[in-house]
Amino acid sequence: SYQEATGPSAKKDNSKQKNDLPSKEQSKAKTEEEDKDVCPICMERINNKEILRKCNHAFCKSCIDQAMTYKQTCPVCNTVYGLMKGDQPEGTMSTRTVSSSLPGYPKCGTIEITYSMYGGIQTSNHPNPGKPYCATSRRAYLPDNKEGREILQLLRRAFNQKLIFTVGQSCTTGAKGVITWNDIHHKTSTEGYPEYFPH
Repeated sequence: SYQEATGPSAKKDNSKQKNDLPSKEQSKAKTEEEDKDVCPICMERINNKEILRKCNHAFCKSCIDQAMTYKQTCPVCNTVYGLMKGDQPEGTMSTRTVSSSLPGYPKCGTIEITYSMYGGIQTSNHPNPGKPYCATSRRAYLPDNKEGREILQLLRRAFNQKLIFTVGQSCTTGAKGVITWNDIHHKTSTEGYPEYFPH
């Protein structure tokens, strides 16, 4: 550490410098120190401190335990703890390769993804619990190259974690209570520019 390298005399000088800080800086340092002891959830002094291991944010143990029952992420920075699980309806994801290429990828074929989502009844995680929603299917496309296959694995994982679709209002038709994309971008046409691939 810095103090070990410079010896005990530097330690004295550092403490003297700290005491020589103008009162404005001292109060700012004190406020920052006090802020570290305030739980970002309840805004009270931290009781039974729990520090999250990945991001080092601190909370009251009871506050963070309760927050994690709703969403397994840090309430301050959204670092994920545990497996994220969505409210996607039941369905299947299948793939096939075709020889035709996508714009911008003339040297490889295409991976065609078919999502077949079943109809059902909305749960408590959806906008209108107890109301029905209809089945739907969607197609998406990736280049059949190393990058495309890597993205396919990520999409499979997201599908298994129920993150690709949700039930809500369609951005394209405005219809409510339907199966919709859930913010993971897909190329849904074999036409168009290559920058429309998921990233």
